[in-house]
Amino acid sequence: MSKHTFIAFDLGATSYRTIAGTLEDGQISMEEISRFPNGIVGVLDHYHWDIVSIFNNLKESLAICARKNIKPESIGIDTWGVDFGFLGEDGALLGLPYAYRDPHTVGMMEEYFKLLPSKRVYELTGIQFMNFNSLFQVFTLNRNKCSALKHAKDLLFLPDLLNYLFTGVKKAEFTISTTSQMLNPATMQFDKELFDAMGVPISLMQPVVLPGTKLGLLTDSIARDTGLGKLPVVAVASHDTGSAIAAVPAEGDNWAYLSSGTWSLMGIETRQALINDTTFNMNFTNEGGVEGTFRFLKNITGMWLLEQCRKDWGDISYKEIDAACNASMPYESFVDPDAAVFANPDSMEDAIKNYCRETGQPIPEGIGPIARCIFESLAMKYRYVLDQLRNVSPHPIEKLHVIGGGARNLQLCQYTANVIAIPVIAGPTECTAMGNLLVQAMGLGYLKSLAEIREVVRNSVKTTKFIPKDTEIWNAAYQKFLRVTGLKK
Repeated sequence: MSKHTFIAFDLGATSYRTIAGTLEDGQISMEEISRFPNGIVGVLDHYHWDIVSIFNNLKESLAICARKNIKPESIGIDTWGVDFGFLGEDGALLGLPYAYRDPHTVGMMEEYFKLLPSKRVYELTGIQFMNFNSLFQVFTLNRNKCSALKHAKDLLFLPDLLNYLFTGVKKAEFTISTTSQMLNPATMQFDKELFDAMGVPISLMQPVVLPGTKLGLLTDSIARDTGLGKLPVVAVASHDTGSAIAAVPAEGDNWAYLSSGTWSLMGIETRQALINDTTFNMNFTNEGGVEGTFRFLKNITGMWLLEQCRKDWGDISYKEIDAACNASMPYESFVDPDAAVFANPDSMEDAIKNYCRETGQPIPEGIGPIARCIFESLAMKYRYVLDQLRNVSPHPIEKLHVIGGGARNLQLCQYTANVIAIPVIAGPTECTAMGNLLVQAMGLGYLKSLAEIREVVRNSVKTTKFIPKDTEIWNAAYQKFLRVTGLKK
């Protein structure tokens, strides 16, 4: 069978990398070509992304591929959500894109709701409310008389902006567009009512395209400078989580996913957005996926608690943490990982102890008891969100697929299986780049569907299955978790 090679640009807020992927005999293999640090840049009291530097590094990565005699058939770009840049009448970039961490949107969400109530915004978009969503960023810039917005002809989300810089083609990829809270999932178009409310012309927005759409070829100058020629650029699932969920090695419909890392995203895949009073009150989100699907999900704090504790614990391995955890008493103390006190405390260990003290629980002392508290509490919170999903899911949930870095945490995976009482399937860990690459393969016609993408993933990676144990004991512990955290069933 012939080999087909693709290039994925996988951009994160702290680093980004170039991955070459080769599809052969129904399997995908991957090689990292380059990696660069990333971060927000402070300019005149605001925070921005240095999109020019990012673009130049991606161009250099293509040149590296040419020097290494890697001959890709296409490239695809995925990034985090919500952020965007502006183009002028002549197609020139108008300034650096604002970063979602810029505090200028604080309080602006509530101001927007004075123009259009939150219930109506959710009815139109089905997106979880966060003050840095693109809708509230645009509203803020308009209120602040931003000169770039005033003179803009086009708004492009970050992956769409990079696609434009490579090809000159202006489109809005579906998955990244849904994160903006400006797109209506029923029409799959940007919603005029949202723009009219803030007095911004909807003509700024681009035509929406689905993942797998071939956008265009590298410009003549980039083709020449990189040495790769007129390479096609494919709109992948441009939101990184969209690419990651495309690479879940699932079959059928009766499953949920947990994209697990510093932060966790738990959800289900649906054919239609789930928008009703229940989902509004639960503040779940409906983000776009491959083949026009939707990722109905909720954000949950993930391994953030453990990572912050490790800063205080010094040079200790995860293996040592697991051993200390196993030697500790189970079900002693629980915390709600999403409690505000854990957002960014000076000492995460002290914050956990104080939470337990204030809720009348035994105070965990030492690495083992604290790690046990964290792992058990995360598993319990996953059960809590999964129960919410079960209440609104159009299909049964019979297994949970854990992907991302958290799939390596065998302890947490087993605890999660025990408390949710269904099997947990862990892996792959490198799912975002894999999904990016395989959507390119679909766009070029080598794969025919999302189901075929997932078949390739199953053929390419080894997963670990965790069967529930001691479910009655864990269920009793879950009831204690609900009591001490004050969470409602």
